[in-house]
Amino acid sequence: MKFMKRIFLLLFILFVSVESYAFEYGYTNNGFKYVKHKHSESSYQHAWAKLHNGIEEYENKDMTRVDCLTKTHAVEFDFANKWAESIGQCLHYQRMTGKRGMVVLILENPQKEMVYYNRVRELGKIYNFDVEYITPQILNIKNGKCPYKDCKCNQKKIYYKK
Repeated sequence: MKFMKRIFLLLFILFVSVESYAFEYGYTNNGFKYVKHKHSESSYQHAWAKLHNGIEEYENKDMTRVDCLTKTHAVEFDFANKWAESIGQCLHYQRMTGKRGMVVLILENPQKEMVYYNRVRELGKIYNFDVEYITPQILNIKNGKCPYKDCKCNQKKIYYKK
């Protein structure tokens, strides 16, 4: 019994440490917590779609939008912290388009975030959709900025006085 408690405690500590440090958080003026990202999801989407000849923001009959539609796939992009949400959207887009669903998970810190990719990959095997991941390397970053003008990294920061 003591052995099982120790294993449980060790797994709990491991889980908490992975969950706690995989992302950088910020807080709004109202105190809400959010995950900070250096680049916009759309920048990753632009780069991947360009490489795969995809149509970005394809609109379905129900007015939902597929992040990227290729000849073979309906693709959903999301940051690692939104791994679970990406699966639901992927399955919906697969149903709406008749194309195979795919999740492209954005891993800004692959060493810490690979656990989320592995979760989605295992579920993809069960629910029959494809899974890939991309990293900031796809953005061709130079001097801390990517070539996509709509990306956060190319926006001027606005500071408000309190």
